[in-house]
Amino acid sequence: MPEVIFAGPAGRLEGRYQAPKQKGAPIAIVLHPHPQFGGTMNNQIVYNLFYTFANRGFAALRFNFRGVGRSQGAFDHGVGELSDAAAALDWVQAVNPEARACWIAGVSFGSWIGMQLLMRRPEIEGFISIAAMANRYDFSFLAPCPSSGLFVHGSEDRVAPAREVMPVIEKVKTQKGVIIEHQIVDGANHFFDGKVDELTQTVDTYLDKRLGKRDEAA
Repeated sequence: MPEVIFAGPAGRLEGRYQAPKQKGAPIAIVLHPHPQFGGTMNNQIVYNLFYTFANRGFAALRFNFRGVGRSQGAFDHGVGELSDAAAALDWVQAVNPEARACWIAGVSFGSWIGMQLLMRRPEIEGFISIAAMANRYDFSFLAPCPSSGLFVHGSEDRVAPAREVMPVIEKVKTQKGVIIEHQIVDGANHFFDGKVDELTQTVDTYLDKRLGKRDEAA
């Protein structure tokens, strides 16, 4: 899993990239939690999501938003971070020109950024949104949501309580054929402490349904 440095709107961005074994493999980008509250690409959920996609043969990238780790720039309240995510997708697409499909995954703040990128890039055909803070960030831009995907929350999340965010997500309009699914991980907090394995299994089960079971021999 090589370290990569690529150009972002505010300077260099630091990432980790897993190249696919086959040409034309889909792309997956994983976005980390809030930079001002300790969020980095090494967050345990981000790390696990990254390998969930990499092990399925995706061209997988996780990276640090501007001002985090060795990424240049400074926190920009989501505006610049969305530009960083777009630059990350551009970079992976340049490295994998045969790729046609793309997935976006985000954790907490990263899920908000990821869903905005989803609205801007029609090639994104699926999403995984973990602990989306729909009670704190406006998700009304999903009107309608163009791609099917999965929202996952913890039943004990005090930052983005499921009872507050689920009604918001339920109101998201969808196009014909687009299905938004919701899953609750029982006993999990906002950070899924002690529940990351259960979260990973939830995501794997969803990806099995969407993409088919992973080839263990791959």
